[in-house]
Amino acid sequence: MIGSIFAMDNKVLSLIQRRLRCSVLDKAMPIITSLGTCGVIWGVVMLVLLRMRSYRRVGLIMFVTLLLCALITNLVLKPLVARPRPCHISPEIPLLIPCPMDYSFPSGHTMSSFAAALIIATINPTFGVLAFLLAALIAFSRLYLFVHYPSDVLAGTLFGLVMACSMLLIFHH
Repeated sequence: MIGSIFAMDNKVLSLIQRRLRCSVLDKAMPIITSLGTCGVIWGVVMLVLLRMRSYRRVGLIMFVTLLLCALITNLVLKPLVARPRPCHISPEIPLLIPCPMDYSFPSGHTMSSFAAALIIATINPTFGVLAFLLAALIAFSRLYLFVHYPSDVLAGTLFGLVMACSMLLIFHH
């Protein structure tokens, strides 16, 4: 089973590298991925929510969710699974960003992006759609930039959605 997942991961990454690489995406993807670095874009949204009296509670839920996502990803899951990144396994692939030094599974960019998007969607469905589109772009950027496997991104998506649902239920929003 794990071997099949790894084989599919490698096929998808190879397809992206062979078929989708182009100058426009080579310029756009590092910018898109930077929006998810350290949850920058979601941190800005969280700060805006915290400053608005009617959305302060949602801003707090987002803060707790993003903090837990970061802690669980970086202190528990990545060290536990210890999966090398594709750029560590295949250093001959030219990169558009520096290869991160930590482990690959799950994608923290994706986890925080989908968690934040779900929280945003609970207060404003229109902005929620935009947030989910941005989350999907950030997730795809991690594949395009050859720093995550598809299963890392899928797991990050699922973990992020579960984390956001859990926090929303705990805080009864």
